[in-house]
Amino acid sequence: MKKIDRKDFCPHFSYEDAPQSISYGATISAPHMHAYALEHLEKYLQPNMKVLDIGSGSGYLTACMAEMVGAGGKVVGIDHIQELVSLSDRNMKKQHEDWIDSGQVEFVVGDGRQGYPSEAPYDCIHVGAAADEKPVTLIDQLKAPGRLFVPVGRAEQTIMVYDKNEDGKVETKKVMGVMYVPLTDAEKQMGRDHSY
Repeated sequence: MKKIDRKDFCPHFSYEDAPQSISYGATISAPHMHAYALEHLEKYLQPNMKVLDIGSGSGYLTACMAEMVGAGGKVVGIDHIQELVSLSDRNMKKQHEDWIDSGQVEFVVGDGRQGYPSEAPYDCIHVGAAADEKPVTLIDQLKAPGRLFVPVGRAEQTIMVYDKNEDGKVETKKVMGVMYVPLTDAEKQMGRDHSY
């Protein structure tokens, strides 16, 4: 996180430890939540690994992951709002245009609830919005071994870690209670109050 300047991805209150609006009904998580995510995924963010960042927003966490997987790895950031995908692409190019040019980082428009099957399987998947229930479609796109880090729930949300072992068996672990914006479709997100 020290190698990626958050200000390139969050122009207002860049270093404040609180979520910030990035427009279009989306937020960038507080730095401590990004740290928790990277800590829980570190084993699966090693050089040459492949990662999916769902709800990539302004691209900050995608950049942190790209730093960790290195030139031989790949991080795909997916968001269903075209403007956010364009924003993350511009933000990444401020310091790391080479990552975009080389394919180390790719931003795509799509419904993150469906993952991104064309690049699957992934060593790990991070989800930056709360799924209503256990996201089986995403678990299916993990390598074995692989890890999914995702908030799950509606009124009460919990960060869940789903680990797929070498045999394909999935183990579940509750990490902590949280409050994220919901993992939803673009129309509902754009219709939400932008003060999140």
